[in-house]
Order: sequence, then C-alpha cells, then structure tokens
Amino acid sequence: MRLTLHAVPEVPLEAEAICPDMLMGLSADKAAELPVFHGNEKARLGDFFSVQGEARDGTVTVEGDLSKVKLIGNGMSTGRLRIEGDVGAHLGAEMRGGEIVVTGNAGDWVGREMSGGRITIRGDAGHMVGCAVRGVPVGMLGGEIIVHGNAGNEVGHGMRRGLIAIGGDSGDFTGVSMKAGTVVVMGRLGMRPGAGMVRGTLISTQPAELLPTFNYDTTYRPPIIRTILIYLRKLGFTVEDLYLNGPYQRWSGDSIELNKGEILLYAGTRQ
Repeated sequence: MRLTLHAVPEVPLEAEAICPDMLMGLSADKAAELPVFHGNEKARLGDFFSVQGEARDGTVTVEGDLSKVKLIGNGMSTGRLRIEGDVGAHLGAEMRGGEIVVTGNAGDWVGREMSGGRITIRGDAGHMVGCAVRGVPVGMLGGEIIVHGNAGNEVGHGMRRGLIAIGGDSGDFTGVSMKAGTVVVMGRLGMRPGAGMVRGTLISTQPAELLPTFNYDTTYRPPIIRTILIYLRKLGFTVEDLYLNGPYQRWSGDSIELNKGEILLYAGTRQ
C-alpha cells in the first residue's frame, strides 16, 4: 500500500492509522476512511493522503513532507513501514515489532517507550530518542533505533533494554537516567552524558567531558565493542578499523546512583 500526502496539514496531524497493524487487510477505500485528528478536529486519512493498493504483505510506503504528521507507526507490532521524506514526532511510539525505515529526518520522541522492532532514520533525529513521556521513569524497553545522522538531547533517557546507535553527534544528557541497554554515538556527546545513570553502557568514539560523579577504572579493549561496531557496519554505518580494535577508557557511574553504569570512550590515536 502506498500513501501519498496531497494536503499538507496546517497544524500537527495525529495519524495513528498509518500503521501496518491498522492497514493490513483493508482496501484503499476502507483505509482512506480511517480516522485521524487534525489538531482537535476529527478527519479522515483520505482527507490528507491518496491511498493506493493494499497492504497484504504488511508493507506500507508513505511519501511527502510529513514533518507535521505525528504518531506514525504507533503501537506497531508487525510489517514494514517505509517513509520517503521527513516525518514528525512520536514515530514508532510504543512499537513492539516490525521495521520502520525513514529516508529523511525525524522529529522528537522517535521510538518512545518502544519494546521491539527496529527504527532506522537515514537522516537526523530530534530530541528524546528512545525515551518515555515526562513523568514515566522507564523509556525504551527493547528493540533497536538506528540514526545515521545527528540526534538531539536526552537520547535513551530512562532506557531499560535495547540498542540506540547514532552515526553523528548527540545532544546534551545522552543516556540520562539509563537503567540498562546500550547507546553508541559515533560522533561527539553533548554535555553531562550518563547523568543519573543506574546501569547500562554508553559508548563514544570521541572524547567527552564527564561529570565528576564518574570514576576512571581502566583503559582496555572491550570485545563487545568490536561485535557491536561490526554489526553497525552491516547496517550501513561508516566505522573506521581503528575503532574496532583500539583501546577505550572505562568510566563507572553515576555514583549518585548504583555506580554500575559504564561509559566507554575511545582512547587511541585518531588519524
């Protein structure tokens, strides 16, 4: 099934209907009747999108400037969602399975509270990647979020399981209040990475200024880093050989919590 934006929304459009779980088994006419919310007004999916074909195999392609379209892939558990263009906030919120691929940039809250599946952003992502809504202590519970470009603040806030990989730089408070899981940043970390970290692993190939509540442990060659970076290469990341086998500083923290988290920073010579 292919959805093509023909009317750009004037205010954010909540389009939870754009999800393989909702669209599988529907004809194009039936899919066009699914409800969406344009601001606080109820509308039809067909009011904004031209719908062609059927999603018999669970594959849905969406094209156009979707930067004001929110909640695409909300609660998704199966199928494949391909987005050709920029997309708005809350992409893949509470996702449980399947795959979302965005050829463009994504707004804030990518993969909010997701527990399975994979989200790939070919461009940049906004703030709060893999986080929870305010007031909820636990964010991402599983799955993978792969961002080939840069990401904003609070990547992995409160995450408990899963993998987040950022090909470029990340903003401030990367890995804040992490419970577990792995965050990899190929570029630079912003300010105060790992603040309030309980457990989990935060990896960066670039130097970073850490909080004084992190303690230096040792410099070594963690085998797990090579495994993770080879995996990211297979997903299309550019990973230099020096990062695969080079030394990394291990810092433990945050000491204001359990002091069982770790930040691994590349410590070798850069070419």
